[in-house]
Amino acid sequence: MGLEKLHPFDAGKWGKVINFLKEEKLIADDLIVQAREATDEDLFVVHTRRYLNKLKWSFVVATITEIPPVAFLPNFVVQRKVLKPLRTQTGGTIMAGKLAVDRGWAINVGGGFHHCSSDKGGGFCAYADITLAIKFLFERVQGVSKATIIDLDAHQGNGHERDFMDDHRVYIMDVYNRYIYPGDGFAKRAIKRKVELEWGTEDTEYLQKVHTHVEGALNELKPDIIVYNAGTDILDGDPLGGLAISPQGIVKRDEVVFKAARRRRIPILMVTSGGYQKRTARIIADSILNLHNLGLIDKELATSGAVNPKVEQMIRDSAKDLTNLSLQ
Repeated sequence: MGLEKLHPFDAGKWGKVINFLKEEKLIADDLIVQAREATDEDLFVVHTRRYLNKLKWSFVVATITEIPPVAFLPNFVVQRKVLKPLRTQTGGTIMAGKLAVDRGWAINVGGGFHHCSSDKGGGFCAYADITLAIKFLFERVQGVSKATIIDLDAHQGNGHERDFMDDHRVYIMDVYNRYIYPGDGFAKRAIKRKVELEWGTEDTEYLQKVHTHVEGALNELKPDIIVYNAGTDILDGDPLGGLAISPQGIVKRDEVVFKAARRRRIPILMVTSGGYQKRTARIIADSILNLHNLGLIDKELATSGAVNPKVEQMIRDSAKDLTNLSLQ
């Protein structure tokens, strides 16, 4: 429909990441676990009925997605072309949470809608997939009672912060540009480890802070699951992020987080969140390849008894696991 031309978000980046990984022979069509669309019943685990009903109004969705022409589309078109893809990514994050616990790690090439809370969307985030993934694990997976969110998108993750404001089971670390959207002072009260960055922060300072605070956060509380919001809008030149991190800096950042998690044998779920330049898809793919090449996502998995399972075998095996996941 050309809606992507009306928003800085590269709506095709997720497919491009998959294609790059196929070109590198890391994955193949028959080995990809396809996300299932989150149903209303799934969404009610977090979202209020009032909020979901609001999404039946096109002008509300236009405000959330920051695409004004959406307000003039019939809602059945908005549901199919705008909200269904977001519900599918949300289902993918929920599924990937279960997979991470079972296998030690999982990456949803999508998701990370960290501005959406139970009763309010915004910043292109219509569904609270991070909150949903954590609540599904707390309620439906035995042995998961503590979670740490490491949010390294350039923007403050005010959605999950509002949702977990008084929940002591969830530890939130957030590193963001202090001067940009959303500037949610109330939500900041939920952050246990807050790192506010200046305009134009570059690799050396950024990576030092990420390393110090990731180690500090995981030493302070050892969770049963890490949800890593790996936004690439920290990239130099991003029209919304206002930071100046190089592609190599992003790859190194993801490596730092995965090394910290794997060393402690803590399952980790990564979502890709914001990133508003055409080159971010290639950077995400390069980062995943780097994690693979370093053995951080194919050596013996933190919660698995398998010996040296490869990425392809893990994905194939997970397909039957996920058919039994309670997304109903």
